[in-house]
Amino acid sequence: MKSMTLSTPGGLDQLKLNHSAEPGEPGPGEIRVRIRACSLNFHDYAVVVGAISTEDNRIPMADGAGVVEAIGEGVSEFKIGDPVVSTFFPDWLTGPALIGNFSTTPGDGQDGYAREQVVRPTNWFTHAPKGYTHAEAATLTTAGLTAWRALVVDGGLKAGDTVLTMGTGGVSIFALQFAKMMGARVISTSSSDEKLERLTALGADHTINYKTTPAWGTKVQEITGGKGVDHVIEVGGPSTLPESIDAVRIGGHIALIGVLTGWAGDIPTAKLMAKQVRLQGLIVGSRNHQQEMIRAIEANDMHPILDRSFALEEIADAFRYQESGKHFGKICLAF
Repeated sequence: MKSMTLSTPGGLDQLKLNHSAEPGEPGPGEIRVRIRACSLNFHDYAVVVGAISTEDNRIPMADGAGVVEAIGEGVSEFKIGDPVVSTFFPDWLTGPALIGNFSTTPGDGQDGYAREQVVRPTNWFTHAPKGYTHAEAATLTTAGLTAWRALVVDGGLKAGDTVLTMGTGGVSIFALQFAKMMGARVISTSSSDEKLERLTALGADHTINYKTTPAWGTKVQEITGGKGVDHVIEVGGPSTLPESIDAVRIGGHIALIGVLTGWAGDIPTAKLMAKQVRLQGLIVGSRNHQQEMIRAIEANDMHPILDRSFALEEIADAFRYQESGKHFGKICLAF
């Protein structure tokens, strides 16, 4: 069995290809899955470059999709041949958030899916959407579910709402797709006019180049007639949050998802208070959230936007491509 491991303290040159024995037969309540695809996320990147520390020789990648090869005693939810996709928090099955760290997350606190086979309890996976390729399914675990929870679970998105998305990464594009699927209006930002055209083709109602319009929060207010947006998908962090507060309506919702501009910074708390904004931090979602998202995806025949796929052995090149910022949508490993 082929797998990729990461030597501490991290770095793309510390990713190594290994050959090891197959994992064997699943025990009671377990399944063996032949992994066919992974997708790259900022969290995975932070792990492999050493920004997030983990154990030596960790197998990276939180998102894994593949086919059930064998089932253990007592397993009734899955059968051999079922396409499946991994869960980000295997022990968070339903209800409110139970964990505030990555100790149980594959590819961080636990070994992940940059390998050909894995044996895990059934709660580590859900069924993949019908009609999805393995690469498409692999995009759902982190990016897809983060956008779904931000808008639907936490935000209570409804038809007619207005959503602001930032950039063209996986979470932002999923948010655009989910918002349009549910009848919302979308304003999208990017620093690339070419990417803004692609966002328009995906359904964005308005676009803003944040490089040429640095006060894009004010521009959002203009577009919305001075009301502001109902939801902001905030992936930037400290440097973009002040503009997000300008852009959101009074009593609106900002989903604080990313830290692309840094881990900490100044927040205009007086303006946040005056606008009576709900600033909701989140990390992905539960297994039940994922199952609900997949039902919605199937009902609407929604498919993710894939940029490029790399082989397992090309994982370092895949992350270098992610570093370049040239991608539009999700980058995958297919093997």
